Amino acid sequence: MKLIRFGPVGDERAGILDADGARRDTSAFGEDWDEEFFGSDGLSRLTQWLEEHHAALPRVADDVRWASCVARPSKIVCIGLNYRDHARETGGAIPVEPIIFAKSTSSLVGPFDDLWLPPGSTKTDWEVELAVVISRRTSLVAEADAMNYVAGYALHNDYSERAFQLEHHGQWFKGKSWDTFAPLGPWLATCDEIPDPHSLKLWLTVNGERMQDSSTAEMIYGVPFLVSYISQFMTLLPGDVISTGTPAGVGLGFKPPRYLVPGDVIELAIDGLGTSQQRAVAWEARPGA
Repeated sequence: MKLIRFGPVGDERAGILDADGARRDTSAFGEDWDEEFFGSDGLSRLTQWLEEHHAALPRVADDVRWASCVARPSKIVCIGLNYRDHARETGGAIPVEPIIFAKSTSSLVGPFDDLWLPPGSTKTDWEVELAVVISRRTSLVAEADAMNYVAGYALHNDYSERAFQLEHHGQWFKGKSWDTFAPLGPWLATCDEIPDPHSLKLWLTVNGERMQDSSTAEMIYGVPFLVSYISQFMTLLPGDVISTGTPAGVGLGFKPPRYLVPGDVIELAIDGLGTSQQRAVAWEARPGA
């Protein structure tokens, strides 16, 4: 099953994506894809409900905005330097434990929304990543049981302002949390759709030029280990997002580095999780500015 959300900012609705690519409105189900939904066995309840109601679901018009595939979660937890090829390009050692940082949930946007470059930004970077969505509340979960707490997967672009992240001291959080820095989707694919999250091709282009081209097989720490590891330090809530790191090819890794400027078009994809696209827009030129 593929879960989607759609509609104008602030008025998003929940839906599903059919096998033929049609978006269907599940408003009649009466729930959004949020903490309450995932935490109350929502995926099973939705599956049963669709058996009776699927044929009557309205189709969503093609021109309606794609929203983030999950409603704003309690937290977005990210993993740094989790790809062998990315660690090599940065000159960093393989981390002896996962590097954990966070993104503000206010950075969450739809997969085709504009990227707003921060005022004065000269070092905004791209990062294609596999995101994991949590299905049930958990803490201190064993690695062997961790997959029982995964609802599914989504495509994520972990945008980063490198000057904020690396030159302003303190936590990476500052460089990760600007508005629009977390486009998620276009859909959440449930686990049955992605039988092996560790063998997925993922790529990213800027203005049609291939920048990242790798596989989740390059991950140092896999999904079960990450879910278990993070749960040793915090309670994971239903709908929480774990972004599992990015492969080689980020702007910071080029010599000299390459960063985004207004007008750039960023496209990215992961096998089974669709394609997203953002256009970089100067903060001063954003709609409503």
